[in-house]
Parts: sequence; structure tokens; C-alpha cells
Amino acid sequence: MSELEAAAAALEPPPCPHCAKSPSLCVCDAVVPVDTRISLLILQHPQEQDRQLGTARLAHRALKNSTFKIGLSWPSLSKALGREAEAADWAVLHLGAATADMPGDREVVVLDKKGNPLPDQDRALAGIRGVVIFDGSWAQAKTLWWRNAWVLKGRRLALNPKTASLYGKLRREPRREALSTIEAAGLTLARLERKPDIETSLRNLFGVMLDKYRSALAEGLVSVPKPAAKRRPQDRRGKKPKSAPPAA
Repeated sequence: MSELEAAAAALEPPPCPHCAKSPSLCVCDAVVPVDTRISLLILQHPQEQDRQLGTARLAHRALKNSTFKIGLSWPSLSKALGREAEAADWAVLHLGAATADMPGDREVVVLDKKGNPLPDQDRALAGIRGVVIFDGSWAQAKTLWWRNAWVLKGRRLALNPKTASLYGKLRREPRREALSTIEAAGLTLARLERKPDIETSLRNLFGVMLDKYRSALAEGLVSVPKPAAKRRPQDRRGKKPKSAPPAA
């Protein structure tokens, strides 16, 4: 951290109690909550440190039917949600399972336990009542995956987005399908509910956040983001990682 950044941090007011970002990055005043039929559960690793470019709390603020929890493990989906729910009725976002066999016409795909797309996608997607997203680095997401055995009862979803993340050069992702948490949530819910406005609303909000970040970066109020290679899975041979857990 530079002397200018240290001085700015010392003088800046406390972070926002809702998004946990500094006032120079907070965009809570731009949030217009969206109502969805399908629930969203965001589980964030306690050591996730990306307060500047992280979007988990913002996604929670933007979605009325969402729950945000910080922790390592919960005995069941119901305990994580704080209400009764069956894991078999839910799906888990599975970033590390993209393959060359992904259906080209689908941006949200259900996978089998080996990471292959199921043959009848319409039937596989039917009846999903909620989606779980893990928020954190690749290693942190893997920890959350293995410490919450109940996720194995749910369906595994992989994203095959037609457009790249708005992060752009701010966070270079090793794979095209890697999105921010708020983008992944918006895309998934929009496709499952067949309501494009859900994705548009969350993506626009994300854009506002990034614009504010770029302004703060130009003024020296925030630091340059860390390389994304430390936060996402990457196989040098171009193959998917083995036993890849879900993440966003």
C-alpha cells in the first residue's frame, strides 16, 4: 500500500455495513432489489479478503430472495438457509467443470457426477428451487465444497456464458466462463426463470460498481487488484481440474 493509499485509508469513514466496502466504492444507493422465484444461497469463506472487487454482498443486496452466510460448514442446507429445505431440490454452481461438450445453445447446463452434460437438459433443470454459490478463492471454494457434504445431493450447474465478465482487465480470468459472483447469480437465475431482466439488472449494477472502482483507482484511493490466477482454477494443459468443486 502506498503512502497516499495509507493516508486515505486512515481518513476514510468506516465501511458500509451492508456491502462492507469503503464509501469510495459503495454503490448501495444504486441497488434496486429484484424479486425471484428461485432462491439464492451465497456461502462465503471466512478468509475471503476481496473487499474492493468482491460482489457477494452486493448480489445479496440486489436479490430479495437470497441468503448470505459466512462460514466453513453447516450440517445441512436447512441450517445454512435458516429454514427448511431439501438439498435435492437445489443446485450448486460448478465453475470447474466446463468441457468441450457443453451445449452451444445453453448458458446454464446440468452436469452428471463426472462433469458431463446430462442428455435431457430441460428435464434436469425442471423443479430447481434454489441455487448455491460459493464465494472465495479457488482453494477456499474447494474447502467449502468438501466441508458441506449435503451439496452432493443437489444438481450441479455449469455456466457457458456467451459474453465475458465485465471485470475485463481489472481481473483477468484464466477461462472465459469465469464470472463474478453477481454476474454468475444473474445469469443463472435469468436462464432458470427465463427472465432476462434479472441478468440485466445485476449486470448493470456490477457495471456501476466497476465504474466507481476505476474512479477510485485513478484517484489513488484503492490499490491495484491482485492477479486473478491466484483466485481461479487453471490447468496448464487446457483440461478441467480433477474433482473440481463449485465456485463463482
